[in-house]
Amino acid sequence: MTDASQYTPPKVWKWEAQDGGQFTNINRPIAGATHEKELPVGEHPLQLYSLATPNGVKVTVMLEELLELGKSEAEYDAYFINIGAGDQFGSGFVDVNPNSKIPALLDRSTSPPTRVFESGAILVYLAEKFDAFLPKQPSARAECMSWLFWQMGSAPYLGGGFGHFYNYAPVKIEYCIDRFAMEVKRQLDVLDRNLSTRQYLCGDEYNIADMATYSWYGNLVLNNSYDAGEFLDVNSYTHVVRWASEIEKRPAVARGRRVNKAWGPEEERVPERHSPSDFDITAPE
Repeated sequence: MTDASQYTPPKVWKWEAQDGGQFTNINRPIAGATHEKELPVGEHPLQLYSLATPNGVKVTVMLEELLELGKSEAEYDAYFINIGAGDQFGSGFVDVNPNSKIPALLDRSTSPPTRVFESGAILVYLAEKFDAFLPKQPSARAECMSWLFWQMGSAPYLGGGFGHFYNYAPVKIEYCIDRFAMEVKRQLDVLDRNLSTRQYLCGDEYNIADMATYSWYGNLVLNNSYDAGEFLDVNSYTHVVRWASEIEKRPAVARGRRVNKAWGPEEERVPERHSPSDFDITAPE
Protein backbone atom coordinates (compact mmCIF):
# COMPACT_ATOMS: atom_id res chain seq x y z
CA MET A 1 0.00 0.00 0.00
CA THR A 2 1.27 3.44 -0.87
CA ASP A 3 1.86 6.09 1.78
CA ALA A 4 -1.04 8.41 2.55
CA SER A 5 -1.12 11.60 4.54
CA GLN A 6 -2.05 10.96 8.13
CA TYR A 7 -5.31 12.23 9.53
CA THR A 8 -5.84 12.68 13.24
CA PRO A 9 -9.56 12.85 14.10
CA PRO A 10 -10.54 15.75 16.35
CA LYS A 11 -12.00 14.99 19.74
CA VAL A 12 -15.45 16.12 18.55
CA TRP A 13 -16.34 16.03 14.85
CA LYS A 14 -17.88 19.19 13.41
CA TRP A 15 -19.82 19.70 10.20
CA GLU A 16 -17.80 22.21 8.22
CA ALA A 17 -17.36 23.00 4.53
CA GLN A 18 -16.07 19.73 3.14
CA ASP A 19 -15.29 18.48 -0.33
CA GLY A 20 -17.24 15.26 -0.51
CA GLY A 21 -17.13 14.96 -4.27
CA GLN A 22 -20.11 15.01 -6.60
CA PHE A 23 -22.77 14.70 -3.90
CA THR A 24 -21.43 17.20 -1.37
CA ASN A 25 -24.48 19.44 -1.73
CA ILE A 26 -26.96 16.76 -0.61
CA ASN A 27 -24.99 15.28 2.28
CA ARG A 28 -25.59 16.63 5.75
CA PRO A 29 -25.54 15.24 9.32
CA ILE A 30 -29.07 16.36 10.24
CA ALA A 31 -32.55 15.17 9.28
CA GLY A 32 -35.78 16.96 8.51
CA ALA A 33 -37.19 19.08 5.70
CA THR A 34 -35.27 22.01 4.23
CA HIS A 35 -38.23 23.52 2.38
CA GLU A 36 -41.97 23.28 1.97
CA LYS A 37 -43.07 21.24 -1.01
CA GLU A 38 -46.16 19.09 -1.40
CA LEU A 39 -45.96 15.80 -3.25
CA PRO A 40 -48.06 15.26 -6.36
CA VAL A 41 -50.83 12.66 -6.12
CA GLY A 42 -52.16 10.57 -9.01
CA GLU A 43 -55.31 8.55 -9.50
CA HIS A 44 -54.10 5.18 -8.24
CA PRO A 45 -54.07 4.04 -4.59
CA LEU A 46 -50.32 3.33 -4.73
CA GLN A 47 -48.16 6.44 -4.97
CA LEU A 48 -44.42 5.92 -5.45
CA TYR A 49 -41.85 8.68 -5.08
CA SER A 50 -38.52 7.44 -6.31
CA LEU A 51 -35.57 7.42 -8.67
CA ALA A 52 -34.15 4.64 -10.86
CA THR A 53 -31.19 3.88 -8.62
CA PRO A 54 -30.80 0.27 -7.43
CA ASN A 55 -33.03 0.82 -4.39
CA GLY A 56 -35.69 2.46 -6.53
CA VAL A 57 -35.53 -0.26 -9.20
CA LYS A 58 -36.32 -2.92 -6.60
CA VAL A 59 -39.78 -1.46 -6.06
CA THR A 60 -40.68 -0.64 -9.65
CA VAL A 61 -39.66 -4.15 -10.70
CA MET A 62 -41.88 -5.57 -7.96
CA LEU A 63 -44.85 -3.45 -9.01
CA GLU A 64 -44.41 -4.39 -12.66
CA GLU A 65 -44.08 -8.07 -11.73
CA LEU A 66 -47.35 -7.84 -9.79
CA LEU A 67 -49.05 -6.29 -12.81
CA GLU A 68 -47.55 -9.01 -15.01
CA LEU A 69 -49.31 -11.53 -12.76
CA GLY A 70 -52.61 -9.78 -13.43
CA LYS A 71 -52.81 -7.98 -10.07
CA SER A 72 -54.60 -4.94 -11.44
CA GLU A 73 -54.88 -3.40 -7.96
CA ALA A 74 -51.11 -2.91 -8.12
CA GLU A 75 -51.46 -0.10 -10.67
CA TYR A 76 -49.45 2.84 -9.44
CA ASP A 77 -48.32 6.39 -10.03
CA ALA A 78 -44.54 6.87 -9.93
CA TYR A 79 -43.11 10.35 -9.49
CA PHE A 80 -39.51 11.31 -10.16
CA ILE A 81 -37.54 12.52 -7.15
CA ASN A 82 -34.49 14.52 -8.18
CA ILE A 83 -32.08 13.89 -5.32
CA GLY A 84 -29.46 16.14 -6.91
CA ALA A 85 -31.90 19.05 -6.58
CA GLY A 86 -32.82 18.08 -3.01
CA ASP A 87 -36.40 16.91 -3.68
CA GLN A 88 -35.97 14.35 -0.91
CA PHE A 89 -35.76 17.17 1.62
CA GLY A 90 -39.12 18.66 0.70
CA SER A 91 -41.70 18.61 3.50
CA GLY A 92 -44.07 16.31 1.63
CA PHE A 93 -41.39 13.72 0.97
CA VAL A 94 -40.09 13.85 4.52
CA ASP A 95 -43.65 13.20 5.74
CA VAL A 96 -43.59 9.90 3.82
CA ASN A 97 -39.97 9.05 4.55
CA PRO A 98 -38.37 10.82 7.53
CA ASN A 99 -35.03 9.40 6.43
CA SER A 100 -35.14 11.46 3.19
CA LYS A 101 -34.08 8.56 0.97
CA ILE A 102 -35.78 7.05 -2.04
CA PRO A 103 -37.95 5.08 -2.51
CA ALA A 104 -41.03 6.10 -0.55
CA LEU A 105 -44.49 4.57 -0.99
CA LEU A 106 -47.88 5.86 0.08
CA ASP A 107 -50.80 3.41 -0.02
CA ARG A 108 -54.00 5.46 -0.16
CA SER A 109 -56.24 2.38 -0.21
CA THR A 110 -56.05 2.29 3.60
CA SER A 111 -57.54 4.71 6.09
CA PRO A 112 -55.49 6.52 7.11
CA PRO A 113 -53.03 6.13 4.20
CA THR A 114 -50.09 3.83 4.92
CA ARG A 115 -46.58 5.14 4.42
CA VAL A 116 -43.80 2.65 3.76
CA PHE A 117 -40.13 3.55 3.49
CA GLU A 118 -36.95 1.51 3.05
CA SER A 119 -36.95 -0.56 -0.13
CA GLY A 120 -36.93 -3.93 1.64
CA ALA A 121 -39.92 -2.96 3.77
CA ILE A 122 -41.78 -1.86 0.64
CA LEU A 123 -41.08 -5.21 -1.04
CA VAL A 124 -42.40 -7.14 1.96
CA TYR A 125 -45.44 -4.86 2.26
CA LEU A 126 -46.38 -5.34 -1.38
CA ALA A 127 -45.70 -9.08 -1.29
CA GLU A 128 -48.01 -9.50 1.69
CA LYS A 129 -50.65 -7.13 0.33
CA PHE A 130 -50.87 -8.93 -3.01
CA ASP A 131 -49.94 -12.43 -1.82
CA ALA A 132 -47.11 -12.90 -4.29
CA PHE A 133 -43.33 -13.40 -4.46
CA LEU A 134 -43.00 -14.28 -0.77
CA PRO A 135 -43.06 -17.97 0.24
CA LYS A 136 -45.69 -19.06 2.75
CA GLN A 137 -44.02 -22.21 4.09
CA PRO A 138 -42.08 -21.13 7.22
CA SER A 139 -38.62 -22.40 6.29
CA ALA A 140 -38.89 -21.13 2.72
CA ARG A 141 -40.11 -17.75 3.98
CA ALA A 142 -37.19 -17.62 6.43
CA GLU A 143 -34.76 -18.32 3.59
CA CYS A 144 -36.27 -15.55 1.51
CA MET A 145 -36.19 -13.08 4.37
CA SER A 146 -32.60 -14.04 5.20
CA TRP A 147 -31.42 -13.22 1.69
CA LEU A 148 -33.48 -10.04 1.61
CA PHE A 149 -31.97 -8.82 4.89
CA TRP A 150 -28.52 -9.92 3.70
CA GLN A 151 -28.93 -7.68 0.69
CA MET A 152 -30.31 -4.77 2.70
CA GLY A 153 -27.49 -5.02 5.22
CA SER A 154 -24.64 -5.29 2.73
CA ALA A 155 -25.17 -4.05 -0.82
CA PRO A 156 -26.26 -0.42 -0.26
CA TYR A 157 -23.43 0.26 2.16
CA LEU A 158 -20.85 -1.59 0.09
CA GLY A 159 -22.11 -0.28 -3.23
CA GLY A 160 -22.28 3.24 -1.87
CA GLY A 161 -18.91 2.97 -0.20
CA PHE A 162 -17.09 1.36 -3.10
CA GLY A 163 -18.87 3.55 -5.64
CA HIS A 164 -18.03 6.70 -3.72
CA PHE A 165 -14.34 6.03 -3.23
CA TYR A 166 -13.81 4.45 -6.66
CA ASN A 167 -15.88 6.90 -8.76
CA TYR A 168 -16.79 10.08 -6.91
CA ALA A 169 -14.32 10.90 -4.14
CA PRO A 170 -12.22 13.97 -4.92
CA VAL A 171 -9.11 12.02 -3.90
CA LYS A 172 -8.40 8.36 -4.68
CA ILE A 173 -7.54 6.72 -1.36
CA GLU A 174 -5.97 3.31 -1.88
CA TYR A 175 -6.87 1.95 1.54
CA CYS A 176 -10.57 2.86 1.15
CA ILE A 177 -10.86 1.44 -2.36
CA ASP A 178 -9.06 -1.76 -1.39
CA ARG A 179 -11.14 -2.23 1.75
CA PHE A 180 -14.47 -1.84 -0.04
CA ALA A 181 -13.37 -3.82 -3.10
CA MET A 182 -12.38 -6.76 -0.91
CA GLU A 183 -15.78 -6.83 0.81
CA VAL A 184 -17.75 -6.40 -2.44
CA LYS A 185 -15.87 -9.36 -3.90
CA ARG A 186 -16.57 -11.41 -0.79
CA GLN A 187 -20.27 -10.68 -1.18
CA LEU A 188 -20.15 -11.64 -4.86
CA ASP A 189 -18.50 -14.89 -3.83
CA VAL A 190 -21.27 -15.54 -1.30
CA LEU A 191 -23.79 -15.10 -4.12
CA ASP A 192 -21.83 -17.16 -6.62
CA ARG A 193 -21.47 -20.13 -4.29
CA ASN A 194 -25.17 -20.08 -3.45
CA LEU A 195 -26.25 -19.77 -7.07
CA SER A 196 -23.97 -22.61 -8.16
CA THR A 197 -26.65 -25.05 -6.94
CA ARG A 198 -29.82 -22.96 -7.30
CA GLN A 199 -31.60 -21.22 -10.14
CA TYR A 200 -32.64 -18.37 -7.86
CA LEU A 201 -31.41 -17.24 -4.45
CA CYS A 202 -33.86 -19.41 -2.52
CA GLY A 203 -34.18 -22.33 -4.94
CA ASP A 204 -36.48 -22.79 -7.92
CA GLU A 205 -38.84 -19.88 -7.19
CA TYR A 206 -38.17 -16.25 -8.08
CA ASN A 207 -39.10 -13.91 -5.24
CA ILE A 208 -38.48 -10.53 -3.63
CA ALA A 209 -34.99 -11.56 -2.51
CA ASP A 210 -33.99 -11.92 -6.16
CA MET A 211 -35.53 -8.58 -7.09
CA ALA A 212 -33.70 -6.80 -4.30
CA THR A 213 -30.34 -8.42 -4.95
CA TYR A 214 -30.54 -8.19 -8.74
CA SER A 215 -30.96 -4.41 -8.58
CA TRP A 216 -27.55 -4.12 -6.93
CA TYR A 217 -25.32 -7.08 -7.74
CA GLY A 218 -27.08 -8.04 -10.96
CA ASN A 219 -26.68 -4.50 -12.21
CA LEU A 220 -23.03 -4.56 -11.19
CA VAL A 221 -22.14 -7.70 -13.14
CA LEU A 222 -24.21 -6.90 -16.25
CA ASN A 223 -24.18 -3.13 -16.55
CA ASN A 224 -20.99 -2.01 -14.84
CA SER A 225 -19.61 1.43 -15.52
CA TYR A 226 -16.50 3.52 -14.84
CA ASP A 227 -14.40 0.36 -15.35
CA ALA A 228 -15.59 -0.89 -11.95
CA GLY A 229 -16.67 -4.23 -13.40
CA GLU A 230 -13.25 -4.90 -14.87
CA PHE A 231 -11.58 -3.74 -11.65
CA LEU A 232 -13.68 -6.20 -9.63
CA ASP A 233 -13.40 -8.96 -12.28
CA VAL A 234 -17.17 -9.46 -12.16
CA ASN A 235 -17.22 -11.85 -15.13
CA SER A 236 -15.44 -14.44 -13.01
CA TYR A 237 -18.62 -14.86 -10.95
CA THR A 238 -20.24 -16.99 -13.62
CA HIS A 239 -23.23 -18.16 -11.57
CA VAL A 240 -24.11 -14.58 -10.62
CA VAL A 241 -23.86 -13.53 -14.27
CA ARG A 242 -26.13 -16.42 -15.34
CA TRP A 243 -28.72 -15.59 -12.66
CA ALA A 244 -28.69 -11.87 -13.38
CA SER A 245 -28.96 -12.45 -17.13
CA GLU A 246 -32.06 -14.61 -16.65
CA ILE A 247 -33.73 -12.00 -14.46
CA GLU A 248 -32.89 -9.14 -16.81
CA LYS A 249 -34.79 -10.89 -19.62
CA ARG A 250 -38.08 -10.76 -17.71
CA PRO A 251 -40.49 -8.23 -19.30
CA ALA A 252 -41.48 -6.76 -15.94
CA VAL A 253 -37.84 -6.21 -15.04
CA ALA A 254 -37.21 -4.44 -18.34
CA ARG A 255 -40.12 -2.11 -17.60
CA GLY A 256 -39.23 -1.60 -13.95
CA ARG A 257 -35.69 -0.54 -14.84
CA ARG A 258 -37.09 2.34 -16.91
CA VAL A 259 -39.45 3.85 -14.34
CA ASN A 260 -38.25 7.10 -12.74
CA LYS A 261 -35.27 7.16 -15.07
CA ALA A 262 -34.47 10.54 -16.59
CA TRP A 263 -31.06 9.82 -18.11
CA GLY A 264 -29.62 7.55 -20.78
CA PRO A 265 -31.13 6.77 -24.19
CA GLU A 266 -34.60 8.22 -24.76
CA GLU A 267 -36.16 4.79 -25.22
CA GLU A 268 -35.04 3.79 -21.72
CA ARG A 269 -36.55 6.79 -19.93
CA VAL A 270 -39.90 6.85 -18.15
CA PRO A 271 -39.41 9.67 -15.60
CA GLU A 272 -43.04 9.37 -14.45
CA ARG A 273 -45.27 6.34 -14.75
CA HIS A 274 -49.06 6.52 -14.47
CA SER A 275 -50.27 3.79 -16.85
CA PRO A 276 -48.87 0.98 -19.02
CA SER A 277 -49.03 3.31 -22.02
CA ASP A 278 -46.19 5.34 -20.56
CA PHE A 279 -43.81 2.62 -21.77
CA ASP A 280 -44.88 3.16 -25.39
CA ILE A 281 -41.92 5.35 -26.23
CA THR A 282 -39.81 4.64 -29.28
CA ALA A 283 -36.29 5.76 -29.90
CA PRO A 284 -35.96 9.01 -31.86
CA GLU A 285 -35.01 8.54 -35.54
